Amino acid sequence: MESRIEQRMQQLQEKGEKAFITYMTAGLPSMEGCKELIKAQEQAGTDVLELGIPFSDPVADGPVIQDASYKSIQLGTNLKKVFALMKEVRAEGVELPIIFMMYYNTALYFGLEDFVEECIKSGVDGLIIPDLPLEEQGELQQFLQKEGAPILIELVSPVSADRIPTILEGARGFVYCVSGMGVTGQSGNFHKQILNYLASVKKVSKIPVMMGFGIEEAKDVAPMKEVIDGAIVGSHFIKLLEANDYAPKAAAEYCSRFKKELNQL
Repeated sequence: MESRIEQRMQQLQEKGEKAFITYMTAGLPSMEGCKELIKAQEQAGTDVLELGIPFSDPVADGPVIQDASYKSIQLGTNLKKVFALMKEVRAEGVELPIIFMMYYNTALYFGLEDFVEECIKSGVDGLIIPDLPLEEQGELQQFLQKEGAPILIELVSPVSADRIPTILEGARGFVYCVSGMGVTGQSGNFHKQILNYLASVKKVSKIPVMMGFGIEEAKDVAPMKEVIDGAIVGSHFIKLLEANDYAPKAAAEYCSRFKKELNQL
């Protein structure tokens, strides 16, 4: 069965459009506020939303996302509450494809089988787990074979070079290309060989190629527009939310503008 993510990618491909994906931390500014932001982004035309599950030791996240994660934990956000939030937004008619961006320990502690069950019940479409390398995915993947289970989105980076074909062999949804070395939110400082790297991913990938890490405006990806199928904005989006007191209107305006400009590049 195709997931919501795959259906959306298919629709975009048919229309010849690029995907716009955002990242925000679950539980901010509150559970209710988070729900309003999800709805605002869906209405603004965001294609996929990555919902960050706050974690105490986020290895791939830069200071902005770390700080948001910390604030959310202080408010009492945990995985159970995020599952409840997901059930509510789905019950209220939200069809936006939603991915949990999280660390493996959170799922492991919850219990992998129970975790996947809850994902199915609450309408989680995908998982991005930066600290789970391909070689360690077996245990989780066996539970992800269930009907309606989320798909695991693979990450590749400039150092993945020789492993890219192997990583992408059974990959689904889209491939998340980390555009530089280091953590999220290092703006615009793109890897010198980025175009060659993205082109090498594009050559072997049967699924759409998304670029993330350090993107603020659509024009940032203009040099890569021929080789990528979409862009992911995280740290900059969180800064924008904070600067606007998490107003759904500000989120919607940014998303609809970025989406429009991305497809006019």
